[in-house]
Amino acid sequence: MYKIKTLLVLIVVIPSCFSQNDTSTPYSLFGLGVENKTATGGLTGLGNTGISQNNSGEINLINPASLGNIQQKTFLYEFGINGVYSTLKTNNISDTTYDFNMSHAVMAFPITKNVGMSFGLLPYTKVGYDIDFENPIEGSTDTYISRVTGSGGLNKFYLSSGVQVFNKLSFGVDLSYLFGSVNQETNLYYDSFVNITDVNYYRGFKLKTGVQYNLIKNTNKEITLGAILELPANLGGDQVSNSYKTSVGGTKVLIDENVESDLEDFELPLTFGLGLTTKLNSSLTTSFDFTKLYWDNTNQVQNNESYNNQDIYAFGAEYLPTDKNKYWSLVKYRFGLNYNTGFLNISNQKIDSYFASVGLGLPMSNHSKLNISYSYGREGSTSNSLVQENFHKITLNLSFIGNWFNKRKYD
Repeated sequence: MYKIKTLLVLIVVIPSCFSQNDTSTPYSLFGLGVENKTATGGLTGLGNTGISQNNSGEINLINPASLGNIQQKTFLYEFGINGVYSTLKTNNISDTTYDFNMSHAVMAFPITKNVGMSFGLLPYTKVGYDIDFENPIEGSTDTYISRVTGSGGLNKFYLSSGVQVFNKLSFGVDLSYLFGSVNQETNLYYDSFVNITDVNYYRGFKLKTGVQYNLIKNTNKEITLGAILELPANLGGDQVSNSYKTSVGGTKVLIDENVESDLEDFELPLTFGLGLTTKLNSSLTTSFDFTKLYWDNTNQVQNNESYNNQDIYAFGAEYLPTDKNKYWSLVKYRFGLNYNTGFLNISNQKIDSYFASVGLGLPMSNHSKLNISYSYGREGSTSNSLVQENFHKITLNLSFIGNWFNKRKYD
C-alpha cells in the first residue's frame, strides 16, 4: 500500500513541478527552446554517454534496448534535479543567472524474463529569455524600445520497452508524446505602450529504436556495441494571441482577444547514433558515443538563422575500486566530455557547446543510490555580436530498486 501511495504522489506532483521548470538563455528564443540535456543515473557524469550502456540496476533513456537487461522481480524508479549557474556575456556587458529544475521522474520494471518496460515524464525543451531591442523609427533619427520575454517549453512522456532476443543481442523501441507551450510576450514603448502575448501550443509523437550487442562478455572483459535511430517527426501547433494598447493618458484599449490560428508544423530531424562501451578489467569502464541529427532535411521557418546538421561527440570513464572493505571503495568515480556542434547558425556563426563533467555514484543502501555530477561548459560565442554562456551545473539523481513483485512470506 505504501508503494501504491508513493506512485500516486508522483503522478499528481511531478507534472506541476515540470510546469515550473525555467531557464535563462537567449538561445532558447529559437525553435522550441533549449533541449533538456540531463541524463538518468550516472550518465550525466559520463558526458551523457549511454547508447551502449546496459547496467541492469540503472534506467537508461538514451537506448531502450538496455531495458532487456533489467533483473526480474525488481522495480527501478529515479528522480532528478539540477541547478545551473551561468554567466552570459557579450563583447560589452555580462550578467549572471541561476536556474533550478526537476530534470526527470522515470520508472522501469521487467515484464517477463529478458523483457523490460519503462515510462516517465521529463522536460524536452525549456524556454526562458528577456531581451531588449532598440529599433529605429523609419524617417527619423529617433528609436523605440521593444522588450521580448519568453517562457515555457515542451514536456515529454515516454513509454519504452526492450527485449534480449539472444544472450548477446537486445532490441528496444521508445514512443514519446511531446506537448507543451512556448510563450512569447512583446512590449513596445513609444508614444504608447503596446503589449502582445502569443501562446504557441505544440504536440506530437516521435519514435526511437535501439539495438545493443555484447561483442565480448565474461567476468573480466566486456565490449558492448550500441546504435539508435530516431525517426523524423512533425509537431502540430496552434497559437492564441492577445494584445492591447495603453495611451500616455492611461487609457487601455483592447486590440485582439484570444485570436486563434494554426502554426506551421515544427519538424524534428532524423537522428542516428553509435556507441561503444568497454570494460577491460573489473575497475575501469569507458564509453564513446557519436550522434548525428539531420536538420538540413527539415523545413523550418527561418528569420536570421539557419538550421544545420548537428554532431555530438561524447566520452565517459567510470572507475570502481576493487577493494570493498571501506565505504569509499564502493563509490563509482566518473569523468566525461561532451562536444556538440549545435544546429543553429546565426550571423554565419555556428552555436556550438561543450562541457566536462565529474561525478560520484554514492550507495545509500542495498536498494538506493545517489548520483552526483558537476559539469562546467560553454555555449555560443561573443563573435558577430552574439552571446556566450559559461555555466556550472550540479545534478542530483536519486534512484531506488524495489522488490515489488516478490510475495511476502509469513512464518
